[in-house]
Amino acid sequence: MNRQQITDKLLDILRSAADDESVADRCTEDSLLQTDLGLSSVNMLYTVIAIEETFGIIFDDVTVLSFRTFGDVVDYVEKKLS
Repeated sequence: MNRQQITDKLLDILRSAADDESVADRCTEDSLLQTDLGLSSVNMLYTVIAIEETFGIIFDDVTVLSFRTFGDVVDYVEKKLS
């Protein structure tokens, strides 16, 4: 799976997880998860669970708070899938 495919799937997850679905439309790799996208700790937890289920990976070596930007999440998923 290439980076764009990962990004597209993550944006779908973000649409479901965020309180405001339009957040995915303004999301860039530099978007800060909590500040720019307004993800609460509950939203982040839902996002992690959805990512694990969607990509068949487990977040075993990081915590949710390890990710500052959307790009950090894309990088992590890309690394786990390679």
